[in-house]
Amino acid sequence: MTAAGPSLDPTNERIPVRVLGGPTVLIEYGGLRFLTDPTFDGPGDYPSPSGRTLTKTAPPRVTRAELGPVDVVLLSHDQHADNLDHSGRALLTEVPRTLTTPAAAERLGGTTEGLTPWQSVELSRPDGGTVTVTAAPALHGPKGSEPLVGEVTGFVLTAAGLPTVYVSGDNASLELVQEIADRYAPVDTAVLFAGAPRMPVLDDALLVLDGAGTATAARLLDARRVVPAHCDSWAHFTESREHVVKAFTEAGLADRLQLD
Repeated sequence: MTAAGPSLDPTNERIPVRVLGGPTVLIEYGGLRFLTDPTFDGPGDYPSPSGRTLTKTAPPRVTRAELGPVDVVLLSHDQHADNLDHSGRALLTEVPRTLTTPAAAERLGGTTEGLTPWQSVELSRPDGGTVTVTAAPALHGPKGSEPLVGEVTGFVLTAAGLPTVYVSGDNASLELVQEIADRYAPVDTAVLFAGAPRMPVLDDALLVLDGAGTATAARLLDARRVVPAHCDSWAHFTESREHVVKAFTEAGLADRLQLD
């Protein structure tokens, strides 16, 4: 593992977390630098074999060069450009370890490792301890959509003396959030992917949580802090960060949000 670089988070939180744009989040935990779903391309279009084109509308808030070293990538999935773009794929070749789904690991090769739901790996910390990364179940749409949208995963980070961090990945299932809460609640920090993307072929069902769903997830997890991600920089998101703020305000949970 590389040594942790300087924090990019301006807050004084015990676990620095910063959203860099879209689903890309830097988490500094146990002396290690974790990066979720890397997307460092500039704005542009991404045609897919299905005929659907995804459009990125904004550059990342931090460039790859400004980011510094990354120890581990936590990759929700590889099959959609809004979770792994061209620059993100290049970054994977430079990172010592990438944890993702078994299907993504088979496609990507290299240093990627596939984890099945609830499978854990131990990572060495610079201080001599360990960080446990556990794959959390996730569903990228309604039940039965897996053959169309593919396999996805979330992650839970735990370590002796550190609070629990949950990263949802592209999850649309509150039932699965409840399963995670049953094992880990209360969660200190929940990085919740939102944006409410939808697909006509699935009758416009949610592919990832909307604002109201993220507020419900926060309550289920009894999360002290919620960092919303995956709700900006892409045209197919039907909700923005403002929708998340509105939902949390209406739920009486606005004080739990960390917004850049």
